This record gives sequence, structure tokens and C-alpha cells, in this order.
Amino acid sequence: MNDFFINQQPLVGTVRDFQPLDIVKVNNKEEEQVWNYMVRTWHYLGYQAMIGPRIKYLVLFQNKPVAAISFNQAALKIGVRDSWIGLNHENILKILPHILNNNRFLILPWVKIKNLASHILGKILHYLKVDWSLLYNVTPYAIETFVDFSRYRGICYRAANWRYMGETSGFGKIGKTFVYHGNKKGVFFYILDKKFQQLISQFPQWQPNLKLEPARVCNIMLSIPDWSSDLFVKEQSTSDLSQLLDEYMGTFSSCYSRKDQQENGEMYIKGLLSNLNRKSIKPIALRYRDKKAVRTLQMHMKDSPWNDEQMKKIHQNRIFIKANDPKGMFTVDTCNFVKKGTKSAGVQRQYCGSKGKKENCQAGVFIGYSGTEGYGLLDSCLYLPDAWFDDTHKPLWEQCHIPKTTEFRTKQQLALEMIQKAVKDNSFKFKWVGCDSTLSCDSTFRKGLPKSTLFFADVHCDQHIFQKRPVSAVSQHKTQENTQSKVVSSVSSIPVSAIAEDDSLPWDYIKLMEGSKGYVIVQVKYCRIIELKDGKDADELWLYIRKYKDDTIKYAFSNASSNIEICELHHAATLRWSIEQSFHECKSFLWMEHYETRSYVGWHRHMLLVMVAYLFVIEVRKKIIKIEGNL
Repeated sequence: MNDFFINQQPLVGTVRDFQPLDIVKVNNKEEEQVWNYMVRTWHYLGYQAMIGPRIKYLVLFQNKPVAAISFNQAALKIGVRDSWIGLNHENILKILPHILNNNRFLILPWVKIKNLASHILGKILHYLKVDWSLLYNVTPYAIETFVDFSRYRGICYRAANWRYMGETSGFGKIGKTFVYHGNKKGVFFYILDKKFQQLISQFPQWQPNLKLEPARVCNIMLSIPDWSSDLFVKEQSTSDLSQLLDEYMGTFSSCYSRKDQQENGEMYIKGLLSNLNRKSIKPIALRYRDKKAVRTLQMHMKDSPWNDEQMKKIHQNRIFIKANDPKGMFTVDTCNFVKKGTKSAGVQRQYCGSKGKKENCQAGVFIGYSGTEGYGLLDSCLYLPDAWFDDTHKPLWEQCHIPKTTEFRTKQQLALEMIQKAVKDNSFKFKWVGCDSTLSCDSTFRKGLPKSTLFFADVHCDQHIFQKRPVSAVSQHKTQENTQSKVVSSVSSIPVSAIAEDDSLPWDYIKLMEGSKGYVIVQVKYCRIIELKDGKDADELWLYIRKYKDDTIKYAFSNASSNIEICELHHAATLRWSIEQSFHECKSFLWMEHYETRSYVGWHRHMLLVMVAYLFVIEVRKKIIKIEGNL
């Protein structure tokens, strides 16, 4: 079957302009081939033959197809659905025949009819209830569907009064077993018949849980046109940004148990994205509310019981779905934040990279992810120095809301634990781990990485190396009293900066990546060296040197094999850039380092909301690039 049979003339307007719409059941009819072709060609999941009871409908306007939709049996296990129904698995199996699944819904790409999707969902329910009963002699009482939040927000289901239940666990059935794939989806549910409650209440073990999360109501505050010109291009309309942010925030609705929590969280993120001169709690609260809201927002960040762990999982999963890449990189970095006083969690005089000297500051460890399809910051953890575990600091733990079970962890340990957790929760694929010199100087960090992982680790310019593996020999020399012996190396170590200054190894000019202002052209040198560790020669590694237009020079070690294609090292250097860019923008425009909280919990929540806000910026920019690419 060719698309010659499908009229692709654009249809633009409102539902009222395209009436009447005919809904036609096509099971075992000639038109079923048209349905199969449409879904296989234009639905993002494609189509393969459905097994078991199913029903397919074409939606026609003047005998021309505009949409296709189908239903089949409900999924066997859905945690949020089963929890809501309140029955054990054995009894749920007895009512599953009465629950259907909307497994495909396609509006043809050239059909731009406003509110068409929700109109179809409302209209088709009567047909479905009658047709399913006639075909299979079973009365359907409820319908479920799954929405891929990386592609859609489920707006048409919300508009048609379906209710959001939560997310799937990320498992799929393969054969007789369930395998974790990490692609979590939103679950929406619709009760067709009031008899559904009667059906489930007949079981003695039933634990009623009839409270479903209400459909999201558009947050008017998000539509205020005060967007930061540093984060968004002028060509992006404020109305588009408002709609995109409202849809984006809907992804995190399950993280809040009350409406006021959700409003406070969204107000904070809107403030970070705004054109405020100061983007801390007080200015944000005063911009969007009043003086009373200052205290409310402070409590929201400090001890309000919203689920920040759930938000982190949703955030990471969103990056995982969009950017997962077998050749991707986990990027790891440390970042210090200057603080006054001594009562903020983890504050201490310690080396601060941005100041180039010791300062009173807090130290954070961050991980990000970068692939060919995108990047983002994934997680953060506040570093608590040794001193914070002595008796003099214990009284501050309660004031700073530090969990009593917190144990001392080095920055390297914190980084490894965050990487392991992100991979476990989302099944990130990656080939590289990139880290800054603070972490790479500790060999235990590199040893803690999976054996198959390649690292691209920044090092200081004074890091000493051998150009050739030295041979140790015994040297003897005489003194007035006796003859003394000592072990000496056949070659001397040199700092990596000496390689940069060595004209015998020329610089290569390469286009490292394409930035917002065109290609980033750098000079690079690379060679094999022997690492100097604890005064002795150690592993053979790559030394990779980058020199930028402003004469800034950066050095990195890599354990990649000697026969690796050099273009892969260039690619690793590109992936490492993403976390540097993220820090620059989050500090400059999203006020990552200007927070008004002393608590351990508040620090982590602030960093999480900054990361969530920054991912929105990245996604908006990518949408603009796609639109411009299609013009």
C-alpha cells in the first residue's frame, strides 16, 4: 500500500470547521489496511500485528482519514494503577478484562485542527463501549493509556477528563520476564462506567484509593512575559515559552502532594528563568506574590514535604530519553560557593577554584551527562569536610538539617556514588567519564570506575610526566668516608606544560565543536606519555592539550588505547565541554551560587531546581534549532 491512497492536503482550523467527523470501526475490513499503513508510517511507535482482543477506528472527514486510534487489552502490571485500584495482583487479574488500553492514537501530520485530539477522545467512548461488548461479550468499565513525556505532555487526555496516575516503573515484558528499559511513561486513566467501583468493591481485600491527581490547570504566573534575554533568543515568542514551560512543569506534578507546594516550586523556577536582577528567594517571592510569600518560599526550600527525589528521577529520566548515547560521557566536576559566616552546612575555609585561593565556602560535587543528542546536569551533592564530623560541629547538624545517618565521603566517593546511582536508575549508556583536576589527582577515583570505562581527566599544568618509560639504575659515588649508592632514573620527569612549549610537536588546528557563535576552533597536541605517580612511573596514557583563542591551555590524561582514532579524543574533549558550559550559564544567568539557605536540604533543593530550569532552557534552544532547520 502506498501513501498515494492517503490525501495529504493540509487541514487547518478548529473542530467546528470540520464537522461531521465519522468514526468507523475497521476490524476485518478493507479499510483496516489503510489504518495499518497510517500507523506504521506516521506513528512514532510504528505498528506490528496486535495479539489478542483489539479494536481499530479510523476518523474521517468527508471520507478522508484524519486520525487513527486503537484499543486492546490492559497491561498486566502497572504499579500506580494497581496501587490506586487497591487490590492484590490475583484479584486484579480478575478485573483486567474490563479495562482497555488505548495503545495507539495518531493525528496525521498535516492535520492541524485545534482541539481535535480531545474531541475524538470524548466522542469515541460511546462507540468503544458498544463495539467491544458486541465483539468480545465483555463490558469495558475503564481505559488506560501511556504517554511518553519526552515527546508529549498528555494535554489532550487531560482536556478529555482523563486523570494522571503517575509514572510506570520503566520495565517491559520480554517473553515471560520483565526487563528494565528505563523509558518511564505517564499513566492516564478514564472510568467509562460507574459500575467499575462496584466491580472492585466486591473483593474483601479491597483498600479504596479513589483519589486521582486532578488534571493540571494552567499556571497563570508562568505566562508573565519577564523572560531572561540571556537565556532565550529574542525570536522566541513569550506565548510559546509560557506554553512550553507549563507543559514542562506538568511533568513534575507528581512530586507535589498539595497545590501550594506545586505553585511554590513553579514560582521558584519561573524566577530563575526571569529577568530579575537578583534571583534569590526574596526577590522572586516579591515579584510574583507579596511579603508573606518570602517566608513561605523559604520553608518550601527548607522543610516542605515535597518529593525532591522523585523530581530528580523525572529530571534524569528526561535527559536519559533524549540524550542516551553508547559513546556518551558522564561529566564530573567540583564547584565551590563563597559563603559568609560559619553556620551554613559544610562551610569551611578551603581552596576555591573561582578565587584561586582559600576562602570561606561550601564545596559541591556535580555530575552531568553529555551525548551527541544533548546534555544536562544530573545530580549534585554537598561535600562535608572532615571537620564537620567532630564534636564542635555536631550542634550545627540539627540547625542545618543534616541527616543523622550522613557519613563522611570524599569528593571522589561522592562522584562515584552519584554515577552508579544514575546508571542504576536510568540505565544510561556511556563510554567515557570526564572529570576535573580535583578528582583526577586521586587515583582511587579512576580505579573506582568500571573497567571498560575510558576517562578524559583534566590535570594541572605542573603535573609531571615521563616522555619515555624510565629505567632505574644504581648510581655510586664516593665520599671522603665511604662509597654510597642510590637508585636513579634514566630520564627526568617534566611538567605537561613543557610539552605545550615544545615546538618539535606541532599544534594542529581543528574544529572542536559548533557553538552559538559558530565553530569553536582550537589548537591541539597529543602524545603518549608515562604518568608519574608517587614519584614513580605508572600507566602509559594519552596527554591531550587544547589551546583556545584567548591562549588558555588545558591539559588532560586519557587511558584510551594507543591505537584509538584521534577523532575519538577530539570527541571526548567536546563532551567534556558541556559541563563547563552548564556551570557558566547556571552561575551567570540562573544564580546557581546565589542562594538564601543554610540548610543541607535547602542547598540540594536549590541545585536541583537550577538543574531543572536549565534543562528547560536546553530543550527550548533545541526546539528552535529544529524549527530553523526545517525552514
